[in-house]
Formats: sequence, structure tokens, C-alpha cells
Amino acid sequence: MVSSDQRRRQLAREKFERQQQRREQARKKAKQRNAIIAAALAVVVAAGGAVYAGAALSDGDKNDSASSDASPSATPSPSESSSPEPAMSIDKKAKYTFALKTNEGDIAIAMDAAKTPRTVNSFKSLADKGYFNGTKCHRLTTQGIFVLQCGDPKGDGTGGPGYTIPDENLTALGKAGADGTVTYPAGTVAMANTGQPNSGGSQFFLVYKDSKLPPTYTPFGTMDEKSLKAVQAVGKAGVEGGASDGAPKKAVSIEKATVPKV
Repeated sequence: MVSSDQRRRQLAREKFERQQQRREQARKKAKQRNAIIAAALAVVVAAGGAVYAGAALSDGDKNDSASSDASPSATPSPSESSSPEPAMSIDKKAKYTFALKTNEGDIAIAMDAAKTPRTVNSFKSLADKGYFNGTKCHRLTTQGIFVLQCGDPKGDGTGGPGYTIPDENLTALGKAGADGTVTYPAGTVAMANTGQPNSGGSQFFLVYKDSKLPPTYTPFGTMDEKSLKAVQAVGKAGVEGGASDGAPKKAVSIEKATVPKV
């Protein structure tokens, strides 16, 4: 007879396998989209035109770093790259706080506009419009890397603001080692992306335990101690179904987000 614990592990394993299958299907679809876009772009270039085409290379919410299944990434749908980046309106010499009021406690993220001006400007613009209000942190990883990913209005890793912003501050965490990674210290907040340069949108990840990732994710903020403990509590609760990557068992909803100047 199968024990309840064995059955629970079996169900968790099956759920994880289904997630992997969905991600693999998403990757294949993304490759097909990219092939189509590349062909279209080739035609336009041949005709002497100029075009900007953006498509998310997959891995859903994991922008990949070490492996496609364990890295913070965002995969916006093809229709989501049509809006312009917000015009610069912040004080580039100032410091700001990305303040998140969540059902699991307040999270305060210190941001330095001098180091990541376009990232800070984008987050302020989105927050001022209420973009993050009522959204959930859709992804938690508890093995390999230790992050809680948020910022997707769709809640499934495919949402974005309709534009992308450039990478910034990528050398802040030092030079990559022989394995191609650097350490993102606990408390770091960085941009998720599609696995391609300059493909950040609105999704970001909160590092609750030192994690080794390629230096390809813009580190734009740092949580204070109280905020870090709140995220660590979510990490400790684990992932739904007992997997190591998926929706957090302790659901986290962003009730309100603001970006005041310090």
C-alpha cells in the first residue's frame, strides 16, 4: 500500500514534470516565433528598411541563468513589445524606495537612480499608474537559486508592460567566475528577463538566500532586514505541491506599490 507521504511525493513529482513539459512547449513556441521574426526582419533589411523586433525567448519566468529551469526570467507574449519606454522623469542623482505593501508584510527596496536610472524610472512610472497593485508573486525557487519572482500582472510569467528597458549595473556584483556566474547576495532585488540582453520589463526577483547566477540580471535594489525576513518566511514555506520551482505555497499578493523619493 502506498503511504500518504509517498503519494504526496508522487503527486509533487508529477506536477513538476507537467511544469517542465509546459516550459519545454513554451520554449519550442518561442523558437518558432523567433524564426518567423528573423525571417521577416531579413526581408525588411533586404528592402533597405530598419526594424526593431522583440520576442521573448522562453523559460517563462526564469530568465535563465544557469539552467533554463532554474533562473529568473520573463516571457512576455509577442504582442507585448509595442509601447514606448516611459520618458525620463526621475532625479537621476536621487535615491528612491520601491515600497511594496503585501499580504505577507511590507517590503522596502532601496534603489539608487544614479546606478540604474532607466530601471528606477520605469518602476516609478509603473507604480504611479497602479500597475503592480493587486498582482501576485507567481514564482518561488527553493533549489539551485533562491528567489521569489513578482511583477507580472498576468500572474503566470508571461506578462509585461509592453516595452523593454536596457540592462544596467551588470558589473556591480563583480566579475563572473570560471562557471560564468556571480553571487547575488541575499537581499538583492534584480530584473528578470527573457534570456536576451536588454529584455527586462516589469518582472523582478527578490533573492532571499545567496544565489549564483550569470551577471545578466540588472541588480537595481536591496531589501532591508525586515523585508528580507518576510521573503525568507515565504521561501521556508516552500512551493505548492512540494516541488522546488513553482507557485509559492504561502501566496504573496502585492496590495499596493509606490516609489517615493528618499
